[in-house]
Amino acid sequence: MALGFLAALSAHALPQEAAVPGGLALVRLGNGAARPQAWFGEKRVAVVRDDQGWVALVGLPLSLEPGVHPLRVASAGSSEETRPIRVAAKHYPLQRFTVPDHRKVEPPPEDMLRIAREQKRIDEIKALFRDEPDVDLAFRQPAAGRLTGRFGLRRIINGLERMPHAGIDVAAPVGTPVQAAGAGVVVETGDYFFNGNSVYIDHGQGLVTLYCHLDRIEVLPGEPVAAGQRIGLSGNTGRTSGPHLHWTVLLNGAAVDPRLFLPRTKR
Repeated sequence: MALGFLAALSAHALPQEAAVPGGLALVRLGNGAARPQAWFGEKRVAVVRDDQGWVALVGLPLSLEPGVHPLRVASAGSSEETRPIRVAAKHYPLQRFTVPDHRKVEPPPEDMLRIAREQKRIDEIKALFRDEPDVDLAFRQPAAGRLTGRFGLRRIINGLERMPHAGIDVAAPVGTPVQAAGAGVVVETGDYFFNGNSVYIDHGQGLVTLYCHLDRIEVLPGEPVAAGQRIGLSGNTGRTSGPHLHWTVLLNGAAVDPRLFLPRTKR
């Protein structure tokens, strides 16, 4: 696609703004000819163009404290400046559930090396920034089914406090087709201890999607995929309480609510 495609985007094509922990901020950066660059903390953030000019898409981590946080911006021919992002507080409900496989909740020492190795790879993926001007922002729900397992839930699993829910779940029986939420490049596939059979897709500029607990993976690393292209079948692998698809959206390394990228009728 040409850069003109982004210039033709209307504002409604942008994700919904929710300047809260686990949400995203949209920061207007003017209408200059060259695309500015922007950083939130040490992470470079996505900058796209719509019919009003350049917009920074800033992922806000679930762990972020409410308050004013700086966005650093560098534009051609100008000195670096700082834009404030005002982050409001958000309360996420508590969820309690049971996972039959206790090993997935309290891993024994022999599993910890594998978990550490997998976490290192996940951290590498979170740090990706492919300087792609044409970022597909108009995501679609990746599988048919009811949206469950709300984003950001504070979780008690088998009576133990665990990390917040960093995605949303689609209630889908084993074997349900799973499609890419948007166009991109597959950067990782594999069987992960907690996530089960997983696919990571890089959409460019630090926007990455993750599809977990698959029964079957049908794509390979390095493979380009179109929006809506089938990438596998939903399943019940990894740490689950039953069959479903878990879908995560990462923006500048932060897990954000995937519903912000869906059409409003799907949110």
